[in-house]
Amino acid sequence: MPKTQTATLRPDTPGPASLLPALSGLLRDWLPRQRWFAGKGCAVTDLAVLSVTQLRPDCLHLLVRADHTEFPTTGGPGAALADCYQLFLGTGKSLPSRLAPAAVLGRVTEGPLAGLLLYDALQERDSASLLLELLGTPGTMGVLRFECDRRVAIPAGLEPRLLEAEQSNSSLVYGDAYILKIFRRVRPGINPDLEVPWALARQGCTRVPAPVAWFRTSSPWDATLGVLQPFLHGGVDGWAQALEALETGRDFTEEAYETGRATAEVHLALAAAFPVEFQGAPESRRLASGMLGRLRDASRAVPELLPYASGLRSAFTELASLDTFRPAQRIHGDLHLGQVLRAERQWHVIDFEGEPARPLPERRRAQSPVRDVAGMLRSFEYAAHAHRPLRPEWALHCREAYCAGYAAESGWDPRAEPELLRAYETDRAVYEVLYEARHRPDWLPVPMAAIERLAARPALRRLTP
Repeated sequence: MPKTQTATLRPDTPGPASLLPALSGLLRDWLPRQRWFAGKGCAVTDLAVLSVTQLRPDCLHLLVRADHTEFPTTGGPGAALADCYQLFLGTGKSLPSRLAPAAVLGRVTEGPLAGLLLYDALQERDSASLLLELLGTPGTMGVLRFECDRRVAIPAGLEPRLLEAEQSNSSLVYGDAYILKIFRRVRPGINPDLEVPWALARQGCTRVPAPVAWFRTSSPWDATLGVLQPFLHGGVDGWAQALEALETGRDFTEEAYETGRATAEVHLALAAAFPVEFQGAPESRRLASGMLGRLRDASRAVPELLPYASGLRSAFTELASLDTFRPAQRIHGDLHLGQVLRAERQWHVIDFEGEPARPLPERRRAQSPVRDVAGMLRSFEYAAHAHRPLRPEWALHCREAYCAGYAAESGWDPRAEPELLRAYETDRAVYEVLYEARHRPDWLPVPMAAIERLAARPALRRLTP
């Protein structure tokens, strides 16, 4: 990372101990209603304010620990979980104009903020603009450190707007020039969505927008909090384009082929930027054990999986029997059609955070590129099954074209690893079933269609039947 100049600012800030009693009730009610809160449908059982930084008199930055019960399974109540969340809280005697009702937490009745209304400051223009100013002027403020690539001049006065489509994070777009991703769920360590694009930029990879600024915290541990990157103005994600093609009956194989080439190009750059490992039988058994555990847990939570469990396990037992050495490297970790954008006639890959629910060390671990390929293949099927009438042949042609494009760019065809591809695709489908059962029950038939197909095949020798 480039060196930065620092200027320590020491504003008078309410302490965590004084804020917790005042905020506890408001946060217990507000947090579970946010799309990025991990405990969907679960109440907050305990709260702790870990750090407070006053960005200006009417804007506080908080890191809070929220305990909640894991989503219950059919076997009984879920385990207790704890997550750290990043909050930007605005304060005022009255609410700013044009603030959405969902942004309001309520009025504080005690403590240093008594009598003030609290709201999500990211939805308020002046607070959002302040973040860009801080990113453009490297320095520290309390436990926060703002850093940037000093070769890039970030202009002031860009109009901010909060994107509505975010789920696990929040993103601010500034004047269609930059996008700031703010990690709501914070984990110790450098976030892959900063680490990976920065490394790819050094490799000269133009498929991924390079970070221009970022900020992090030093307490309660070092962690990445947000990343500013160029905004791909006019970019349309692959999911939207796929649905448009299905709606109009347009062929999508050319786009699928090009996304395959883009994926392979990024994988090649990642292999040059990070160490490559060669993993054999022990890693095959470790992978299979993790997949079997996730299948077992998902089957307890979603009984619809039980009739297919035996067939699904066969994919993982085949993986466990593999004893050949295979390359493993840094990958995307959560690749699907929503993570690729076409802008100015080029496909780009975005969002390298990986699956936010998985531990950060796991997301940074070297893995087979086949995992990313399997994620994209599942995404083509998702699009085809989300459309009415169903278009299974559309997905099949896109899957073939994607793998062909990947092979043309990388010189290696992922279809040459049928057992590994089937295992990763099955593991992904199991994850999708659990997600849909918890969050979008109406969508459950989509991954269940893949479950039925994958369970029926004792081995995946070819991508096509």
